[in-house]
Amino acid sequence: MPTMTTVILPAVAVLLIGVYLSWTAGRLDRLHARIDAARAALDAQLLRRASIAQELATAGVLDPAASMVLYQAAHDARQAAEEQREVAESELSQALRAVFDESAQVEAVRAAPGGEDTAAELAAAVRRVPMARRFHNDAVRAARALRRHRTVRWLRLAGYAPFPLAFEMDDEPPPALADRGNGAPQ
Repeated sequence: MPTMTTVILPAVAVLLIGVYLSWTAGRLDRLHARIDAARAALDAQLLRRASIAQELATAGVLDPAASMVLYQAAHDARQAAEEQREVAESELSQALRAVFDESAQVEAVRAAPGGEDTAAELAAAVRRVPMARRFHNDAVRAARALRRHRTVRWLRLAGYAPFPLAFEMDDEPPPALADRGNGAPQ
């Protein structure tokens, strides 16, 4: 007849392991939900930036060459397939830096009717994209670190969720728009 300790100790150990595995799976699920939310926020910021850039390109306040470059880059960013999105968004960042490489261009936009609001919106958008990308990539980094643990891999606690991928792009804002002293809302 087995003693109580030989039955209770293994049962407690199995219970503790089950609680740990359940907690780990729940944490992984929360990280995946956080990645989804951060990706949605990043997509919203990228779309906002591209929309404002397209609106500005068609407003007639920039010279024709700058308008065409900015419009095409914004259009490509909005229409890019998922596998080409990082490249298209990087090209929009480069176009924004090329068009707004000096504060004189920003001042020309501000001088146009309604330009003050448009310049402020664009400045806010180009500052928010790197923050949204950083939040997304931080969530991806945390999920990847947890998914690399042997226990998670061996017991397939991630299920069939795809391995999270960081969003890598050139998101350096134009200095004339990134300057916090330019009167744009914070």
